[in-house]
Amino acid sequence: MATIRHKLVPHLWFERQAREAAEFYASVFENSWVESSVTLEDTPSGSVEVVTFFVLGQEFQAISAGPLVPFNESISFMVKCDTQQEIDYYWDKLTADGGQEVECGWLRDKFGLSWQIVPAVLDEMMQPGDPAALARITQAFLKMKKFDIAALVRAFEGR
Repeated sequence: MATIRHKLVPHLWFERQAREAAEFYASVFENSWVESSVTLEDTPSGSVEVVTFFVLGQEFQAISAGPLVPFNESISFMVKCDTQQEIDYYWDKLTADGGQEVECGWLRDKFGLSWQIVPAVLDEMMQPGDPAALARITQAFLKMKKFDIAALVRAFEGR
């Protein structure tokens, strides 16, 4: 498999589960794999594992370097889904084994990383133009944890 190097590479800091997380993400998303893992000794954090992996063809790097920088909701990854089946799949996989449902399509996986699992059609619904439709869709999704595409469409259409 030819590897494409990206100029912009998200870097994730895990307390000690970088490789486990990379393998998990590679199992959830298609076109995903763990490329390499190396352990660096004698760093300020002690022994540090550096993992290079790909999710949906996008390069990532992760380190296991201690609890200095925990994840929070200020950064998340958005997964745009075409069907309710896709939303259900990613939601179930990413909340499994200790993940947490949050709200408005957000969740935290078992490693504490935040994700937004959203219907791709929401981009179209959220465009300016019809303030009443925008208000209805906003009120609908504010009540949801996992997004329900059919309910969002009904709200958007005023049904």
